[in-house]
Parts: sequence; C-alpha cells; structure tokens
Amino acid sequence: MSAVGITDYGNMMGAFSFLNTIETYNQNILNTCNKLKGVIGCELFVSVDSSKKPLTKNQQDQRWKQVFLAKNKNGYHNLVKLCSEGYINGYSSGFPRVEKELILQYQKDLIALTGDLSAEIPYTILNYGKRRAEEVFKWWHEKFSGDFYVELLRHGLKEQNYVNKVLLQFSQKYGVKYIPQNNTFYLEKKDANAHDILLCVRDGEKQSAQIGIGRGYRFGFSRQEYYFKTQDQMMTSFSDVPESFDYLDELMEKISIFSLSREILLPKFSIPKEFQSSGSLEDGGKRGENSYLYHLAFQGAYQHYGAISPSIKERLVFELSTIEKTRFPGYFLIVQNFVSEARRMGVSVGPGRGSVAGSLVAYCVGITQIDPIQYNLLFERFLNTDRVSLPDIDLDLDDRGRESIVKWVVNKYGNKQVAKIITYGMMAAKSSIRDTARVLDLSLENADSIAKMMPEGVSLKNLLSMNVTQLRKKFYGHDLENGVKLLLIAKDNLLEGKVLRQACILEGLLRCIGVHACGVIITPSDITNYIPIAISKDSDLLLTQFDNNVVESAGLLKIDLLGLKTLTIINDTVELVEKRHGLIIHEYPLDDLKTYQVFQKGETIAIFQYESIGMQRYLRKLKPDSFEDLIAMNALYRPGPIQYIPNFIARKHGKEPIVYVLPEMKEFLSSTYGITVYQEQVMLLAQKLAGFTKGQADILRKAMGKKQKHILDKIKSKFIYGAVRKGFPKNILEKIWKDWETFASYAFNKSHSTCYAYLAFQTAYLKTHYTYEFMAAVLSNHIHNIKDISFFMAECRRLGLSVIGPDINESQQLFLVNEKGNIRFGFKAIKGIGEAVVDSIIRERSKNGPYKSVLDLIKRIDSHIINKKSIESLVLSGAFDRFEPIHRAQYFYKERGYNMIEKIILKKKKKAPLFYDRDFFFPYCNPWLNIVKLEKEKQTVGIYISSHPLYDYRLEIYAIHGISLEDFNRNEDLWIGKSSVFLYGMVLRSESKMSIKKGKKDGFFTLEDYKNIRDFYIFGDAYMKFSHLLTANTFLAIKVFLDRYKNGVIRINFLQILHLGEVFNLLNKELHIEIEVYKLDHKMIDYIENTISKYKGNGTLKIFLLDRKENICMPSRKYDVHLDKRLFMELEKIQGLNLQLK
Repeated sequence: MSAVGITDYGNMMGAFSFLNTIETYNQNILNTCNKLKGVIGCELFVSVDSSKKPLTKNQQDQRWKQVFLAKNKNGYHNLVKLCSEGYINGYSSGFPRVEKELILQYQKDLIALTGDLSAEIPYTILNYGKRRAEEVFKWWHEKFSGDFYVELLRHGLKEQNYVNKVLLQFSQKYGVKYIPQNNTFYLEKKDANAHDILLCVRDGEKQSAQIGIGRGYRFGFSRQEYYFKTQDQMMTSFSDVPESFDYLDELMEKISIFSLSREILLPKFSIPKEFQSSGSLEDGGKRGENSYLYHLAFQGAYQHYGAISPSIKERLVFELSTIEKTRFPGYFLIVQNFVSEARRMGVSVGPGRGSVAGSLVAYCVGITQIDPIQYNLLFERFLNTDRVSLPDIDLDLDDRGRESIVKWVVNKYGNKQVAKIITYGMMAAKSSIRDTARVLDLSLENADSIAKMMPEGVSLKNLLSMNVTQLRKKFYGHDLENGVKLLLIAKDNLLEGKVLRQACILEGLLRCIGVHACGVIITPSDITNYIPIAISKDSDLLLTQFDNNVVESAGLLKIDLLGLKTLTIINDTVELVEKRHGLIIHEYPLDDLKTYQVFQKGETIAIFQYESIGMQRYLRKLKPDSFEDLIAMNALYRPGPIQYIPNFIARKHGKEPIVYVLPEMKEFLSSTYGITVYQEQVMLLAQKLAGFTKGQADILRKAMGKKQKHILDKIKSKFIYGAVRKGFPKNILEKIWKDWETFASYAFNKSHSTCYAYLAFQTAYLKTHYTYEFMAAVLSNHIHNIKDISFFMAECRRLGLSVIGPDINESQQLFLVNEKGNIRFGFKAIKGIGEAVVDSIIRERSKNGPYKSVLDLIKRIDSHIINKKSIESLVLSGAFDRFEPIHRAQYFYKERGYNMIEKIILKKKKKAPLFYDRDFFFPYCNPWLNIVKLEKEKQTVGIYISSHPLYDYRLEIYAIHGISLEDFNRNEDLWIGKSSVFLYGMVLRSESKMSIKKGKKDGFFTLEDYKNIRDFYIFGDAYMKFSHLLTANTFLAIKVFLDRYKNGVIRINFLQILHLGEVFNLLNKELHIEIEVYKLDHKMIDYIENTISKYKGNGTLKIFLLDRKENICMPSRKYDVHLDKRLFMELEKIQGLNLQLK
C-alpha cells in the first residue's frame, strides 16, 4: 500500500493532522519504498440550489455527495475554497452545500470520482434510469476530462452491483478509467456494531429500530464491510477487474506530496510614515516595523526609568536585536496595538500572562505591567535565536469588555481575515456510557447509576484493562468499590455489560464541535486562502476547521484574548470606591502591611488564585511578608512542587537550614530559601556554573520541563564539561544535575507567577482597605451562580458585612454599597425577572422618582414588559418589604379567586370587578412562618437572604458547641484522634446504595450550614442506625470522631445523629451563668431567680461571679433546673450574662 487518503463528508477538519501523521510516519521509515503518500480529499454536498434556507418539508433540497481529490497544493487550496463556501453561503440544516457553477470555478487541480450510491451519477442510475444518468456522466466527464474516474465499490449491496455494472458500461463507452475503492468508517470489522451505535447516537435513534428509508426506519449500514481493508482483501474483491489497480496507480502518480505546515504569516501592520523605509517593498516592511518598535521601546523606557542606565539599554538593545533577527517586530506591534486600544476603550488588561512578562520590550511598549529587571525575569524564556518559533503573547482582558475588543479586531482587519478556533468535543467515559445506554435501551436509572460509578481521572478503557490488584493500588474507598463493580458488570453478558463494552470503544471519539473560549485567528488576507473554515451558531465570526493544536503549525497567527473575571472585579471595585469616596485607585503598594496580614491569616477567600483551603492552610504557616513569598507560593501550589512547600516554610522560619550546594548558587536561590522553584533559576544557574548561552539555557529548561531524556543526556555532558572547566567539582555537579532532573520538571515559569501574584495582591489590597466595595464587586461578578453567591455571602458574614436583600427603590442591576454602608442585592440575582424588566424599573425610577407601592410600580411600568411572574418574584425576594405594614403573605392572599397581585394587574387592564369605585387595599392575613418566608426567598433568589433557617436553632448549636463546616474542612487534621465534635446543618439531599462487598446499604448525604455545603458518606451499621434521620430539609446535630484508614486517608466515624430541635431534651448538660460583679444588682438577681423557678428539673445550673480586675471567679448557688430552650431564651434577654453549657 503506497498511499492513503481522507475524504470526510462536507469538511476538511482532519486534513492537517492526517498529513502531519503521515509525515511523522514517513520520517520514521528507513526504507523509502514503504513510505506513504497522503491524499487530501473531500466529499462535498453538491446542491441544485444552495441558496434554499432553511430546508423544510415544503422547501426540500436536491443534493448529492461528490468526491474530490487534491492533485497538489493548488488543488488543496481550491478544495478549501469549495469546502469553506459550503459553510459560508450554502449551510443549512447541518449541510454545507455548493453548486456545480462554484465547482467549475475552483476545479483546477482537482480529481472527481463518481462516488458512492448517494453521489449524483449512482443516484440517478437507481432513481431515473441509465439514459438520464448517462447525461450526468457526460457532464462530469466533459468538465474534468482525464481527471474524472469511475469509483467501483463492493460492500455486498445489490444496488451497488447494478450501479457498478452500468458505470463500467459508461466507462468503456467514454474511455473513463475506473478504480477500486472501499468506503471506510471504522478500522476493523469488529467495530461495525460500535459504529452503528454511534450513528444512532447522532440521529437520536434506538439500535433496535429497523434500518431503512422512510417513517419508522433509521439510517444504518446493513453490511459490515465498511472497515479499512488490506491490499490483499481489496485485490480479492476486485479480482475480476485487475486493470483497475493499474488505473489507481496512475491516479496516484498525478498526486504530488505536499505539506500544510508553514511559518507564521503575520497580517500587515500600518506604521507611521516617519518610520517607513524606502526598502519596505523589498523586505515586506520589516525595516519600518523594527524602527517603529525601537522608538516605542525606548520611549516607554524613559517613562518607566527616567534616565536609562547602561544595563537597561544593553538589555533593550539585546531584546530588540533578537526580535529583529527572528523577524517578529510586526507581532509585537500588533499586540501592542491591541493593548493600547483596549485601554483606550476602558477595557482592563492584565499585568501579563506567561513568559512574555520576561520581556523588557513588552514592558516598555505597554504589553505587560511587570518590571522584568526588578524580578529577575528572563527574556530568553520567552524568545531566543536558538528556538525560533512565534512566542505566545496571551492577553488577559476583563471578561465584560473582551467582546468589544474582538469586535474591534474584526473592524480593523476585516471579517474575512478574523476567525475563532474550532474545538472538538470528545465522548468522555460517562457520556459514552449514557449515550450507549440510551441507544441500547437500557433504562435511564441504570445508565445513570453505572455512569456515576466511574472514578474521576481515569478512562473507561484504562479502568476495564485493570485487574482487581491493580485497582487496589490506584483507588480506595468508594472509587475502589465502584471500580470492582464496573469490572464485574463489563464481564457480564447482561445488557449492562454490553453497554460498558461498546461504550469503551466509543470513548474518545468526536461527538460535537464547539468554539474555543479565547483564541482568535488573524490572517494577512481572506482566511480561506490558507485553511478551510466553518461557521457556528455560537459565534458571529468564521470558525477555523483546524483546532487549536494545529492552527499555528498551519501558519496562522493565533492570539488568545482571555476574559478574566478578576480584572472585572478590580474594575468594579475601583468604580465603587470612586463613587462612594471620591478616590481613584492607581497604585497598590507592595509593602502594605495590612494586605500581607490578610495572607498571613489565610483569609484569602475571593483573592485570585490564593483562595483554596489548602492554600489558606499553607499561608497561615508561611506568614508571607514579601511579594517574593507570594510569587513563590503561586509557583509551588501545584501538583508536584506542592510537596516542597513544607520545606520552603521551614526554611523561611529557620526551622530547617538553608543549604547551597555551591556558594555561587546563593545569588539566584536566596529569595526561595535555597529551593529551586522557578525555571528561570535553572537557566541562570546553567549560565553561571557552566557558561551556557541564554539560548542553550532555555533548551535545557524546555527539555527538563518535558522530560526529554535523549536531549537531556546530551546537555548533561555539556553542563558537566563546562562547569568542570570553571573549577567546580564533578561529584557536586552530578548532585546538582540529579536535583534538577527531580525538581526542575516541576519548576514553574516565574514570569507567569509574578503576574498572577500581582493580581492576587491587588485583590487582597482592595479586600483589606475597601472591603464593602470589593465584596459587592465579587458578588456582582458571580450574580448568575447561586452557589458562588452563597459562598461569598458567608464570607461577608464572617467579615461582619451587612448584605441585605433587593429593594425596589434602591437596587440596581448588580450589587451595590448603599449610603448606610450595606451591600444591597442587585435585581439580576432574582429569578423570573428579565433584563427588560430590570431596565424598565431602574429607568422609570430614575426619571420619575421612587415607587410608592406595588400598585404605583404596576401603573408606571408598561404591562407588555412587566407581568405577574415578575411581580411575584420581586415580592418573594423582599423587594417590596419597605412598603410596611403590608407583608409578603398579603400579596398572595386570595379573594374571589384572585390573589392581590392578579387584582392589581387586572385593575390596570380595567377588567377587575368591584374595584372601580374604591381605593385598592390589602386584606389582612397571618404572615408566613419564618421558614416558609426563607424557603420562598431561596426559590426566588437561590439563597436565603433575610435570615437563615438555622437561625431558629442558634441556641441548640451554641449548646452543642457546634463546629462549622468551614472550620471542620479547614482543620480536619486537628480533630484526628482527638475528642469528638458536633457538626450541624440542614440535609439537602440523601441517597443509599447496596454494597455488594458488604451486603449492607451505604448512605450519602449533603449537609449545609450557614456558610458551606459538604458531602458525607456513611457506611454499614452507622447508616442502618441513623438512616431514618437523613431526609431532605431535616436539621441535624451530628457527632463525629475522626481517625485514619490504613492507607492514611481520613475516616469520619458517625457516633450520634439527632434532630437539632431535640438537643436540649436528649443531651444532658450543665448550664453555667457567668456574671461580672460590677454588673450585678437586685433587679438582675430577682429576674434570674424568678426565671429559674419556672424551670425546675433534673439538670444543673451554676452561677459564677467574676472579678476580672482581681482575676477572681467565685462559684455561687447551684440550682436544679430543666434545661429547656425556653430557659435559654429568657436568660438571654438579660444583658451582662454569659451562658455556657458544659
């Protein structure tokens, strides 16, 4: 077999990867005779009228598939044009269509084949007869002449046999050569069933449906012959026409080998006339671009540094020279233009991202905001002459302004030169199980149960290839048990087993396409001059058919414009501060002690990249007091290097000695206490110790990061040789190299860490000094995610901030800080009211003043905009609570079949009976219970606003010394092996499963307290004992004890579970009352004694008198009481008492 081709239906998405794979294969083949030729083709959908849109029953499309092959690079580009035009102008109902006139326009260097049964000629033979088919055959032959071939296919279909017979007759009559072919949809014959399932997934069909045409039938292949056949198999199938193989060889001779890889093509950048060169036509404007970049760089350097020192000048000249040699000045100017335009438009741009922060030129021209000189960041990590490839300059933009920059790019370069990047959605393990189950008619419940068994971080293929011993090494707990279950199911002959086995084959296959979140392509001219494009319903821009992995290799400039919520939060905070205080924040002093205290306390919720519980724990131990500490933690808190954080902390605090293998290493390792944290440190040390060039040091960095052993072995000898020549001992150098190999593969990019540590510091600074404004901005930027709102509201409560519900006369779209210093909910947080309603409420209020009542609001807002549901949502959220004495229940009081909201709306429409002659009023009814009011708030907003259901149990929680889930999660290690603790909260959901291994039921439940939510597993006997309590919306006190399994994993033991409301009845406690001596008087004594006398019982109450000045605590009388919640509530009313349950 000397050639292999690809002809996807209507697209060329696989073309680049296909040719690339063949090129790689050929490079590894020593015998040139065995090398493969790659053939690029496409089966285009050819339509009689591609302008018909949309396609419906009344407006159907007459189309066929037609196979085309590219003879050479020019043919490839013509095929790209056709394929792209199918999407741009002919796409409808899933089909990119072209017309014959367009084919003739781009037919040069294309070969046309007659195709399969759905192609025009075979279709006409079967449906309209030979005579009409012959006319069609003649048209194709006349237009393509010697580049038109008959395609013979033999999949065992009788229709195919007839078509082949007629095609051979046409071939002989008109002298058209014929070639043997086999449609290939899967690699091996055994994959036929999996492919059939995949077709059913695509079409939403059950596999049990009969294959055929028309209603009640589904699409599918009745034969299993559509696999990749060997040359011998093909020769056997076409043994009666052996000459067809000669014709095939002849066709292959027409096809040239070509590559789709090329250097990056930059769009033309317009520079000011004074920098343009007379030689621009000769060098494509490079000289002018270099000159302009030099100007911008030195201009920026003067602004940053004032007088330019020799060292800065040397660094600038070196970088500019490297940029010139690598021919990337235009790239820098394009990105600089992006950034300056974004700032002009008021869009926030991040301080930098990735290795570009190591470039002084980027800093001076405004692309980045981090000084690489100050933080010892390296340009060669970003770009050097030993590694000439377009460096990545990715831009972080505030996520609210990102789209405006994308629109600006389109306006500047043109919509034919700008495109977004396609993504391919693959079938993951769980989705392949669910899809396969649906097709094979396994119940939804069973399918969901099997899918949920899949452990995270492993593919179905890998899991099912393991044995039980291997599973035990990789998993533990529920994951291990589920893994064993899946193995057993897969070996079973039941339907569940078939589902798993077939899902295993489908896993990893392409399921859908999408749009890359941030990548934008810009080309020098029409993008279809370079690659095929598509369209997407999710984007107004064109969409590349090549994905993010190959677009740059195909020669396209890709710039990632990332929307970063943190930048929007900073922006919003600054705006709120300016509105409230008249201050404009320009600087974030990196020596601000109060900001570092936030990090030292680990109070980093909402602090960019430092808010995880693990990070908080390490920050409390590290107690960072410098910006360098924050940079290091950003780099270390990642899989791999995280194991070195304890050493880093111990060395900072002098609990572990700081050791430098060589004294010369201190210069670059002192800021990280002797630990190699950054890739830049390895690069600098390689230069210092072994005399590596900057480019050689970067090659070392890259090889270590990617663990390229064959390259490292070569570099090691150079390193040892160079360092020995400089007088360093070989045995010590060997140790250094070994350490580097161990840790440098984890070492992180300091340039990136510095940029993101700076963003973190900005957010921490704002949280520290402008807490209300910052948290309001945080809430606003998570307004559509209720889980996040709940999380950040809990942080507001911890900080002592007042967050109050929406108000019809004060709320804006987003959260705000009002004149009283409260954070007020935004209207956008309320479910059931759209943007048009919110806009109208705010606009009308701004124009004609506050609303006086619900009736007033309904009168003033257009009834086509606001409706009953909107009003109800506003009421339930508390937006009308200001209109006292009317309470929420009154709005829903029904009278004569209508509630009060409906009556107001009807009154406006002049249709409400009995309401014409008197003023509207709200009949009195009882207010809702607090729990009912709160539940309705949660239904409307997603969270409790005015209070929390647990507030009614605050005394019970106090009585059991309840631990919050936040403290429990944060300090699990502290509770291990210690005394038991009580958790508390409301059960959100619970479920149970039968344990095959134990033969008992295990349980799972989700608990929510004031701030957090946590999932718990409860096994065996404990579940049997407490399962009756684990029901949704139940308030529980849960007594647990923590220890460890043998493998070190923490185990939670459930000792006691009871209803929170029964705490005082079921738990025997002793009540202590502490009273400051100076607060004690006869009135207080009388009230205490009268109260205690009402609650006589078997419990114990003790009174203690405190004199803090003398440090004296005197026990007083002892009482026998019934420890009732009502006693607590009455004693709580007395100011100056400290109640403690012992």
